[in-house]
Amino acid sequence: MAKVPAFAKAFAGRWRIVEMDVWDNDVLDLVEQAHLTFEGAAGGEIAFGALKGFLDVRYGARDGAACAEFSWQGYDDNDPACGRGWVIIGTAGRLVGHFFIHNADHSGFVCEPD
Repeated sequence: MAKVPAFAKAFAGRWRIVEMDVWDNDVLDLVEQAHLTFEGAAGGEIAFGALKGFLDVRYGARDGAACAEFSWQGYDDNDPACGRGWVIIGTAGRLVGHFFIHNADHSGFVCEPD
């Protein structure tokens, strides 16, 4: 089993997606509450709108800040989908990052502790 960096604990748990650049807030909670969750050494999930993905996470640093980078695989409106993303710990205890759907949309986003 992979050793989890000490700072990865700062990302652990469920985070509520409160804002995305591309999708309106009224779409975020379409199927379930929009969230980003980090679990264990490399797992987690993301859900918003009609998308749900399961994460493969790597913890590291980006421009000197603790960072969680991930690939994901799941479904977007019942169609298979995959992509990648990253988050850093921003101001006021929020996560700030960017989410990519392979061969489709991408968006910046902000999460708050849930």
